[in-house]
Amino acid sequence: MSHAVISLDHVTRIYGEGDSAVHALRGVNLSVAAGEMVAIMGTSGSGKSTMLNILGCLDVPTSGRYRLDGTAVETLSRPQLADLRNAKLGFVFQGFNLLARTSAVENVELPLLYRRGTPVKNTKERAVAALERVGLGKRLDHHPSMLSGGQQQRVAIARALVTEPTVLLADEPTGNLDSRTSIEVMALFQELNDQGITIILVTHEHDVAQYARRIIEMRDGHIRRDHPVTDRRIATADLAALDATPSLEEAA
Repeated sequence: MSHAVISLDHVTRIYGEGDSAVHALRGVNLSVAAGEMVAIMGTSGSGKSTMLNILGCLDVPTSGRYRLDGTAVETLSRPQLADLRNAKLGFVFQGFNLLARTSAVENVELPLLYRRGTPVKNTKERAVAALERVGLGKRLDHHPSMLSGGQQQRVAIARALVTEPTVLLADEPTGNLDSRTSIEVMALFQELNDQGITIILVTHEHDVAQYARRIIEMRDGHIRRDHPVTDRRIATADLAALDATPSLEEAA
């Protein structure tokens, strides 16, 4: 059985003090094994964003324990948190967060250039390989404005992969994409997961969550339900079905 790369033990996160204190997480327990693909769902205020921030070492628990690939996160200083984040995690955001005046390959190369400690060798070659991995080997020199929304998200995914992270964290990765492009991105996530990459994504869309292997539903700072996906959607099959469906013009 795969080891746990994510382990939360009675984690709380409280913002503020006294009567104005906000209990964003209330004693959360969670374990994610290497190679899983997990979707975290919940309405606004459920705690899912706080959960993602803690998992991503962007925030620390008020109490409780968090182990990331065996490292006790709550004991680390800010510089140590940054080093762990850069070494173990890759991030994909809803808004892509690409530099507009920078080519695709340069965007992907950035995390390697800004990594602390021993300089990374062959940064451009690694960036090219990451873009080829997401199907953009012929778009290396394109700037974000020259790419579709789906292609920009693929660049963002390549940027997350270039550091060879232990866990890929995605925050509403399809939120700015149309339906077909969303399925294409989820097909890429499923392909990467099939290759062994652990993926945790936050989404408010039930259809998107159905592409994961496991769904965690949050409410009021608690995990209310944690269950495997029984009728998992396969993105490549959904794309094939779309291609087989005649358009309105063809039907007419």
